[in-house]
This record gives sequence, structure tokens and C-alpha cells, in this order.
Amino acid sequence: MNRLIECVPNFSEGRNMEVINKITDVIRQAKGVKLLDVDPGEATNRTVVTFVGTPEAVVETAFQAVKRAGELIDMRQHHGAHPRMGATDVCPLVPVAGVTLEECAALARELAERIATEAGIPCYCYEAAAFTPERRNLAVCRQGEYEALAEKLVSENGKPDFGARPIDERVARTGCTAVGARDFLIATNFNLNTTSTRRANAIAFDVREKGRPVREGNPITGKPLKDENGNTIMKPGTLKGTKAIGWYIDEYKIAQVSMNITDINATPLHVAFDEVCRCAQNRGIRVTGTEIVGLLPKRCLIDAGKYFLEKQHRSTGIPENDIINIAIHSLGLDDLKPFDPKEKVIEYMIEDNAANRLVDLTVTGFAEETSRESPAPGGGTISAYMGALGAALGTMVANLSSHKPGWDERWQEFSVWADKGQAICKELLHLVDEDTEAFNRIMAAFGMPKKTDEEKEARSAAIQAATLYAAQVPLRTMKESFKVFELCRAMVLEGNPNSVSDAGVGVLAARAAVLGAGMNVKINAGSLKDRATADALIAEANELIAKANAEEADITAIVETKL
Repeated sequence: MNRLIECVPNFSEGRNMEVINKITDVIRQAKGVKLLDVDPGEATNRTVVTFVGTPEAVVETAFQAVKRAGELIDMRQHHGAHPRMGATDVCPLVPVAGVTLEECAALARELAERIATEAGIPCYCYEAAAFTPERRNLAVCRQGEYEALAEKLVSENGKPDFGARPIDERVARTGCTAVGARDFLIATNFNLNTTSTRRANAIAFDVREKGRPVREGNPITGKPLKDENGNTIMKPGTLKGTKAIGWYIDEYKIAQVSMNITDINATPLHVAFDEVCRCAQNRGIRVTGTEIVGLLPKRCLIDAGKYFLEKQHRSTGIPENDIINIAIHSLGLDDLKPFDPKEKVIEYMIEDNAANRLVDLTVTGFAEETSRESPAPGGGTISAYMGALGAALGTMVANLSSHKPGWDERWQEFSVWADKGQAICKELLHLVDEDTEAFNRIMAAFGMPKKTDEEKEARSAAIQAATLYAAQVPLRTMKESFKVFELCRAMVLEGNPNSVSDAGVGVLAARAAVLGAGMNVKINAGSLKDRATADALIAEANELIAKANAEEADITAIVETKL
């Protein structure tokens, strides 16, 4: 899985586009990140920027952007409607895929320390990155805003976590920055078949974590009850980590429950949808669909699609696009206007559409590309694809078995196998392009200059590193393809008997993949100067080949008895 995080820095300039562009150009030109949104505000005099990428690239880009903002924005001249205390007011890191909130918190602390040390901008750490419980609240860190910094910087309780010092010319110009880590926030509106804002609000109060005031007598018009400290007593709603209100949208002529899901782990999107549906139904109202404001991580739709499939007792081991389509229709994401995942899902937005991936070719195009006189794609790539086809056949049998009439009580058993098959298939499809990339690395190394002794030494080292990688990639293909045998054996023994031959062909494809990739391990290992490493790679490949031959012989013998 690709590791992705989002960064949403807020810069204290929303009116001067020349300054804003100079800051965002740092992000546009950075490698490993993609700028998704730039949202300047005139009244707030603040620009909210969103970019995503690998953790390392995002942290580096965030540092450079914060540094640039500190050079361009003079906080002594800044005025705006939004609270602020620095040229870069806040800089949160948000986990998107393959990264935990705890990891983002550690990265945020490292980033804050670097900003303070190298850019000279004092930093507070907030939310998940906070060093004290009080500073989890951004308002505590920002208390008094820019105007209070002179006093805060030298006070024991108010000084920043990194870069604390009496105010000087540099700090007077840049102010301070709050660097934090928080969960992804989903802004969503649930569409209702009513125009009543009052009823939409009632549903919002039913579900939002804060809930509604407890009242004396009439639950709507009665006087709110207070506790001993004079605070209004609240009856909590049913959904943790949510904020919600009801409103009327004139554009659509309907009322909506407008919700921010601030903890998508505590309350996933599909859970919020089902609960709003339940509470709306209790009030004689239907939820007709869902509107997503902004972007969301792919896992939100994958989790939703699988949730609704499981409710139907259907296999979840189907292609990703099919799962997302189930989510779109189940949540009614296209109720008000067409929902295009490529424009709403973060991972899809940052895909390099210009990349010429082999797996994106048609079947005919893939065969034709292989047949050309260029040496890549070659045997290692084809081996990975054969392994993927073997996994796909085993997965197909699992899905057919899951939906076989009379086998309804076994749907989950086969769904688990189908999920395993999809994971194997996905990894092998990745290795299709990875094997070709490994070959390209070798060609690039051979193309390095070799005029001086230093150049020759660097070229030789690069060739050996690329050759080692070119041997390691097909070994990964062998290991992943070997997993197909377990899947297909289970389908031969337990799956739909009408599809036993399909599982058998999957076994043949898996054996071809293991043996073919093994040949590529050996030919590349043969060019390694480190013979101990080469011998170890070849020995592991030979062991997998022997096991694959035995598995294929055993399983195909079983297939023959069932034909």
C-alpha cells in the first residue's frame, strides 16, 4: 500500500495573489507531492492550502513552504477576520493511507523542531502532536493571537514547544506556527426528502456527539436545565466524533443534515449514513442521498462498499472499482449530481495519469507491446502477469461459490478466500510494472558516464545495485505466485464443482509464473559480483520451483478426479 499523508497549512495572506503564488509555487514544484487546492479568503486574509504525498516528501515540502511564508509575510502588517498568530498559522499533518495518526504526530513534532531550528520560527505542537493535554486544543496554543506573543514567548506556561526566546526582529515578522496531527475530517451533507430545517436540525441533534440540551417540560420549548456550575446539561447524540446541524439549501430545494465527521475511525461514513437514515425514519423522513464536500480517502468508500456487500451476504473479494460503485449507489452519492471518484478520492487525484503502465494496456496492447523488438517487457513481467491471472481464476471460483444457490450459509467462507485472492492479484499486477522498471534501472546504470575513475566506480556500483534489484523483484513474484496454490487448492476441494477446471488452470498459471520468474532470478543473479548473495537468491528460487512443481502435480491430479 502507498503511504500517503495530507498537509493543510493555513497562511496568513488571502489578498495578495503574488505572495500566495510564490508560496504555493514551492509546493507545485516539489517532488513526491501534489497540490490539490488553494483557497484564499479576502475577509479572513488567510489562504488554506491542501497537498498530499509520501510522508517524507510532504514533511520536506511543508518545511520549505513554511520557511517561504516566513520570508514573504510580515505579521506586523497583518489584519484579518480569522484568529492567527503566524505567517503560517497552522500546519496539520493528516493520515490518508498506510500511515497512522501516531506516526503523523511524530512527524509533526520533528517538523516543528526543524522549523524552529532551521527557519527560526517558534512552534507549538497541537492536537495529536501535543506534548500536554491542554495543547491538544488549538485555541489554547493560539490564545491571545499574534498580539500576545511578546508576553507568551517568555512565560512558563505560554512559551512554544520549540524555539522559545524573547521576541526579536525575526519572530516579530514571522510570528509563531502551530504544527499538529489530526485525523482526516469528512465534510458531508445527508439529503432529506423534506424542506423542514427544524426537522433536519432534530435529526442532527439526534446523532451529533454533542447532542441536544435537556429541557424542563417540553423537550423543544422547555427551559434548558443547568448543572451546578451553570452549564447547560446535554443529552449526547449517537455518533462519536461528529458535529452536525440542519439547514435548507435553496439550490436543491431540500433540507440537509450537514455533518463534519472528525473521527472517521470512531464513526466511518457508512455508519453515519445508516444512523442518520434510522433517525430520519423515526421522524417520518427519508435520506435520499449523500453529498461529499471536498475530498475523502479511498478507504472510506472501500469500507462502505464492503459494509453494504456484507449486509447482503455477498463476497467482498471483488475488484476495487466494483466495491466503490456499490458504495456510490448505497450511499446515494450521485443523488444531486454525478459523483466521479477521480475528482473526489485523494488517491485517485494524485495518480500519475501520464505514466505508461503496462497494466493499463488492453489485452491486445499488452501482447503487442511484448512482441516488439525492445527487451522489456520480458519474461519476468509476463511471469508476474501469469501469476495474477492464476490468482484471478482462483478468486473467480471463490466468488462463484459464494453466490451459488443453496450455499448461502457459506458466503463468508468464500468471501474470505476471494479477499485473499484479490490481494495476491493486486500485488502481482504491481510486480508486472515493477519487473520492467527493474530492467530499466539496469539500462540507466549502463548509460552512466565512465570517463574518469570516479565515474567508472560509480557506474559499476550502480550496475550491481540495479542487477541485485532485478533479481529480487522476480523472487518477490515467485513468492507471491506461490500463494496462488493455496487459494486454488481450496477452490478445487471446496469450491463450486462446476468451476473446478478454472481453478485447475489457475494452478497451471501459478506454476508457470513461479518457474518463469525463477529463470529471471537466476539470469540476473549470475551477473552479481557478490557470489554469496547470488547463491542465496538462486537457492531460494530453486526451493520455490521444487515446491511449485509438487503443488501443481498434486492439485492437478485432484482436478482430474473431479472432471
